Amino acid sequence: MNDMSGSSLARRASRLAMVAKVGVGGTAPIVIQSMTNTDTEDVFATAMQVAQLARAGSELVRITVNTREAAAAVPRIRDRLAQMNLDVPLIGDFHFNGHKLLAEHPACAEALAKLRINPGNVGKGARRDEQFAQLIEIACKYDKPIRIGVNWGSLDQALLARIMDENAKRPDPKNATEIMREAMVTSALESAAQAEDLGLAGDRIVLSCKVSGVQDLIAIYRELAIRCDYPLHLGLTEAGMGSKGIVASTAALGVLLQEGIGDTIRVSLTPEPNGDRTREVIVAQEILQTMGLRAFTPLVAACPGCGRTTSTVFQELAQDIQNYVRERMPDWRLTRVGVENMTLAVMGCVVNGPGESKHANIGISLPGTGEAPVAPVYVDGERVITLRGDNISAEFHRIVDDYVSRKYLERANH
Repeated sequence: MNDMSGSSLARRASRLAMVAKVGVGGTAPIVIQSMTNTDTEDVFATAMQVAQLARAGSELVRITVNTREAAAAVPRIRDRLAQMNLDVPLIGDFHFNGHKLLAEHPACAEALAKLRINPGNVGKGARRDEQFAQLIEIACKYDKPIRIGVNWGSLDQALLARIMDENAKRPDPKNATEIMREAMVTSALESAAQAEDLGLAGDRIVLSCKVSGVQDLIAIYRELAIRCDYPLHLGLTEAGMGSKGIVASTAALGVLLQEGIGDTIRVSLTPEPNGDRTREVIVAQEILQTMGLRAFTPLVAACPGCGRTTSTVFQELAQDIQNYVRERMPDWRLTRVGVENMTLAVMGCVVNGPGESKHANIGISLPGTGEAPVAPVYVDGERVITLRGDNISAEFHRIVDDYVSRKYLERANH
């Protein structure tokens, strides 16, 4: 596990108690969520993507509710998920017209586990307070927690103007970046206080402040963590595509999680054309698991390769094993206790291969360039067999399966 300070752990424990009271996501220390990109009016497509995300490991799934037809579709999506024996909590994402949609479609409010509202586009002027109040009243009526999600692309302009005016009167005015950060935090905290004044219990409120800059996100959430005890949802907004999005999200979330900040997370990756939406779930899992905060699937350590490993055999086997454990995890998760903590190593030559393999639960050291064509396999530090020939991958699969069946107790009532 990581070495977070006692104060960070205490702060997280306080927020976790609130997360448990919210009742969405169970008792997991840090909960992973994701969001569909289907048209919510398409019940079948949305239910299928929710199911795909949930099976990949998303413990909360957010769906857009932007039209009357989308609101009417939500209970039907919930019903279709029930037919698939999936009870993943659904979060309704509301902007501009959420107060109308929820009032007109009570079945939508009932089917959702949580509501997400953006204080920057609930309404303008006097209408803002009125429409915000309507949303809070609906949340109270149906006993739904709310995430108050501030986004730097849609900040409350009246609030921003107020903060800028106050800043202009200071003897040492803050710069534009500091003002933006202050406006984000203030919007979240003032909206939460207003929700409580309207009758929503404090333990039914989650806050988020989404920006796309790593340093901005870290600074804003550090300030939020100091100034409140609400559960906090972490994530860069518009993180980007591919490695850029993954690196930016990991850099920002890693710092905050290490400091004990954050109770739910999302990695907002832009999918490649026709790309797999579940990639953002896998990245979120890997962030938490590599930090030692949670375990989701066996970790595969693999050597990066060098001039001693001109063959691609170890790379292909490492990829094959990674894919194999992910394919097997849905069944293992249901039937075997603790298998997500298993470690595997696929190494490429004699320099570090045997040593690294001995440190894993199961490790294999493949031959490097010029080495004898043999691959010793180690189980819990002991050399148990040497594999040769063209069938190493299938034989290694069998060793893994045998280890799982022997090492990890069968889950009762699976």
